[in-house]
Amino acid sequence: MNETPHATTTTAATPSGPTTTSPAPSSSAPAAASSSSRGPLRLAVIVGSTRRGRFAPVPAEWFAGRAREHGGFEVDVVDLAEERLPDTLVDDERSIPEPVARLAPRLAAADAFVVVTPEYNHSFPAPLKTAIDWFYTEWQAKPVGFVSYGGVSGGLRSVEHLRGVFNEVYAIPTRDTVCFPNYQDAFGTDGQLLAPDRPNEAAKTMLDRLAWLGHALRNHRADHPFAS
Repeated sequence: MNETPHATTTTAATPSGPTTTSPAPSSSAPAAASSSSRGPLRLAVIVGSTRRGRFAPVPAEWFAGRAREHGGFEVDVVDLAEERLPDTLVDDERSIPEPVARLAPRLAAADAFVVVTPEYNHSFPAPLKTAIDWFYTEWQAKPVGFVSYGGVSGGLRSVEHLRGVFNEVYAIPTRDTVCFPNYQDAFGTDGQLLAPDRPNEAAKTMLDRLAWLGHALRNHRADHPFAS
């Protein structure tokens, strides 16, 4: 099934044109031990769509490239379609499914996240919510940026919903985002942007914000482990 995000107008200050429930049990060490306080930040780019015919890998690969070129990050692309996290959550830490246990160290090691998401029915995909719910300490006290795509709205409604979800697990959503309205017209058949200037500028702005927040939060977690 191809992605057909709903379209609407938006007034959000982002690039235009091609451009409480209880948490599931944590399956890894506290976020304070994620990485050293020195050196490049570890950035996990999460591909949030798992649908057949999905477009998500195209903007995800583009953004991962921008992050590598930025110079301040070690990039790990986490594709939820490959991780195959189960839909059913468990309360018994002795019964953590293998896909969850396998992904937990990668998220715990990250100093920052960028979520690449489409907009489905006015919000973000269900597998992305499942992925957030499976983990808890892995998200805490770390910045989260967003790359969204859709119709006229560019997927920004999904981003606004995600902000509330990530706030609940003590992550720090950034104000700056990258969005692609009418995404089919933004990229060529080779996956390259047709008009790259504005998206590249927006990506750099968000990466700069993530770097500032990521270093500040990583250093503080090292001295003061986060406790929810």
